[in-house]
Amino acid sequence: MSEGFSVAMRGYHRAQVDELVGRVRAALEGTGPRLSADDVRDTRFDVVVRGYDRKAVDAMLHECILRLRATTTPSGGRQRRPRVQPEWLISWVQNVRFPKSVAREGYVMADVDAFLDRVIAGLRGKQAPVTGRDVREVTFRTARFNLAYGEREVDQFLEQLAGALEPH
Repeated sequence: MSEGFSVAMRGYHRAQVDELVGRVRAALEGTGPRLSADDVRDTRFDVVVRGYDRKAVDAMLHECILRLRATTTPSGGRQRRPRVQPEWLISWVQNVRFPKSVAREGYVMADVDAFLDRVIAGLRGKQAPVTGRDVREVTFRTARFNLAYGEREVDQFLEQLAGALEPH
C-alpha cells in the first residue's frame, strides 16, 4: 500500500507509516490481529524531514478506515441505521446544487463531486458506508473561478448530511 507514497521535504515518518499499513493490510486480509477504524484514526505519526507526503497518507488512511468499518459492526452485532431513509438521502445528495465560486477561493468541484459519489455508493451498499464523522472530517482542495463550489454552501450541506447519517 505504501509503495506509492511520494517523499516530501517534511512528511510522516516512513517506518511508522509502513508499520501501520502492514497492520491494516493484515487485519483486512484476516492474517493479523483485529484492528478497528478508531485504532487507525487515533494513530499519530512523527513529522520528519524526507517523510511520506502527509496528504497522500491521510487519504489512504481514510480509505482504510472506511474498509475497516465495513468489515465490522457496532457492539451488539446489529448494524445501526442512519436517521433518514437511504433512498431519500440518495435523492437529496444527487439533487444538491452548489453555486460556483467566482471571485473567491472555493472547493474543487471534482473533489466535492467525487466525495458525494462515494456517499451515494455507500448508501447503496456498493462501498463502505460513509458516516457522519467521515463527512465532518473530509477536506477538499481549493481553487478559483469556475472550477470551485462556494465553501460556505458546501460546508452547510455537509453539516446537514453528517447529521442525517448519524445512527439512531
